[in-house]
Amino acid sequence: MIIKRISCIALTLIMLTVLMVPSGDVAAAGVTQMVHNYAEALQKAIYFYECQQAGPLPDWNRVEWRGDATMGDEVLGGWYDAGDHVKFNLPMAYSAAMLGWALYEYGDGIEAFGQREYLERNLEFVLDYLVACDRGDSVVYQIGEGNRDHKWWGSAEVIEKEMERPYYTGKGSCVTGQMAAALAVGSIVLEDNTYLKHAKSLFELADTTRSDSTYTEADGFYSSHSGFWDELMWAATWLYLATDDEQYLQKAESYIPKLNRQNQTTDIEYQWAHCWDDCHYGTMILLARATGKEEYHEFAQKHLDWWTPQGYNGKSVSFTPGGLAHLDSWGPLRYSMNASFLALVYSDIVTDTSLKQKYFNFAQSQVDYALGSNPEKRSYVVGFGENPPKRPHHRTAHGTWLDKREIPEEHRHILYGALVGGPGKNDKYVDDIEDYVQNEVATDYNAAFVGVLCRMVSDYGGRVLEDFPLPEERDDEFFVEACINQAGTHYTEIKALLNNRSSWPARLIKDLSYNYYVDLTEVFEAGYGAEDITITKGYCETGMDAEISPLIHLKDNIYYIKITYADGTAICPIGQSEYAAELQFRISVPHDTSFWDPTNDFSYNGLEKNDLIKTPYIPVYDGATRIFGEEPGGGSIEPTPVPSPGGNVLLGDINGDKVIDCLDLTVMKRYVLKMLTDLTSEQFTAGDINGDGRIDVLDVMLLKRILLEK
Repeated sequence: MIIKRISCIALTLIMLTVLMVPSGDVAAAGVTQMVHNYAEALQKAIYFYECQQAGPLPDWNRVEWRGDATMGDEVLGGWYDAGDHVKFNLPMAYSAAMLGWALYEYGDGIEAFGQREYLERNLEFVLDYLVACDRGDSVVYQIGEGNRDHKWWGSAEVIEKEMERPYYTGKGSCVTGQMAAALAVGSIVLEDNTYLKHAKSLFELADTTRSDSTYTEADGFYSSHSGFWDELMWAATWLYLATDDEQYLQKAESYIPKLNRQNQTTDIEYQWAHCWDDCHYGTMILLARATGKEEYHEFAQKHLDWWTPQGYNGKSVSFTPGGLAHLDSWGPLRYSMNASFLALVYSDIVTDTSLKQKYFNFAQSQVDYALGSNPEKRSYVVGFGENPPKRPHHRTAHGTWLDKREIPEEHRHILYGALVGGPGKNDKYVDDIEDYVQNEVATDYNAAFVGVLCRMVSDYGGRVLEDFPLPEERDDEFFVEACINQAGTHYTEIKALLNNRSSWPARLIKDLSYNYYVDLTEVFEAGYGAEDITITKGYCETGMDAEISPLIHLKDNIYYIKITYADGTAICPIGQSEYAAELQFRISVPHDTSFWDPTNDFSYNGLEKNDLIKTPYIPVYDGATRIFGEEPGGGSIEPTPVPSPGGNVLLGDINGDKVIDCLDLTVMKRYVLKMLTDLTSEQFTAGDINGDGRIDVLDVMLLKRILLEK
């Protein structure tokens, strides 16, 4: 479980309730209370997109548990769609367009809170990817194969060790039109002519093609259910706003007769939501403002009224008892935020104060529900508010090394700002990683949510966290688990598993090794030398061949062997058989001797027969850099007996006879080998020579040194 240390100042900011008057016209209608800290929510909702970044990460990425990933992709960059690692351009471009729209409407209002820069950076990152996907007469519209990707559960940084990532090209009008829209709005808010150039060419490709026949690989994931006319209309409208070219406006209006109708009537479909699949809802609002035509205003009010509790013509979206507009079981908060953003934009357009108030109140009620004003009294935004989700359906944030959703039990990382799918129609919600309906997260879930928060911040303000994000407490990532595999009078056989459970970020190390330290004092005392020691490699896990060095002298009588993996990247956190490499090795003296004593060996400390334990006494290295564990002499070593603070216990005199001799050494060895378990407190204090709270091989080594000096 990840534990965050929050400073007193940050905690105060989180809990602070601020009352302010909105800056917009709605203030006149009496809406004056900021229910939640919208600025903090916006700060975290934008940060979520940095968690989704693919390819080489920009230097401004703030996510410490993310690293460069999928560097072999046909096109680098972009966003992973959700908790998976596929780059689907249709929802990605839609999400980019919505973030751009948020900047278009409310960028000035969030600038004072330092969030405009972050939002612009994240938008630019994804738009650059969309530009790179433009092949002229086609686009790369998807990278990664959906079914295979979804069958594996692991971190983005190591997926290429598990599977290949194919790419798919086509010229489907739905995806090329959506990309054109995103680049068009991006050209406005980021003032970038390159984006406008590609927006124009992609729109021309989409409009000329007028078909989705080559958009096939996303079927079952992001199928174009609504067709492509809505994307053409959406793109043409944004191009008109970017260029003031009437031809684009004429194009946009020409597509309206092609739009889907509501329940076999002549009415344009109004009983759903603006989303990645159907953008005509938001486009009609843009056209209402751009042209002032009554039919566009009528549609906008019909659609938005249907989303409010008052409804339209006696019909409305379903509402939970707690007040959430619940369109669909899959991502209801996503749809609620989409409708809320449109309601806010339209409330800025109309002059009728009652309409302004109705649409604003609806939007604020929905975002407040998401942030904690609901029957469950919980936030539905990861890392924000009271009792937020802790187990979102997100592979990299979970941080497993086993390809298992249940291990570890708790996520290793906090996916700050991610809006989960949300509760059922009864307001009930289960925070379960297995529930990808209620606990899924996605780039399109957060897109309009960011826009709604931009408006709330523009009106109410709030406080951002100055020290966000706080550093995470890290688990051990690389370490050795070991046990005594076999033992005899002249040898010790060790079973060791070198682990890669990395997650800050998940990563591969080419030059991976570990050291096993031995004390040859008894060998030298018996008249033998280091050359009489034999190192034998036994079982070595298939495909992960290890090299064992000869004995290397460290200092005094301490030697070590180095176990090196020729290609340490074969040990990677992608599954049961890959995350650790097993090796069995034997350290032997001549057969006809009996002086061998492993209990004074530094790396033998704490090892048990057949039961693997994680041991700090077998340090792990990335090249020459130690990344886990201890080395002999790393702590303080006192070679002479020192009286205890009370003056009644002599360190080393474990049998209590006031003399330090070989009898004490025998007792200590029996205790370390678990042949003796009952020691008095005085005996334990005397035996704990280095004062680390335990009696182990380090104390055996120190006692031997005491006896040798004596």
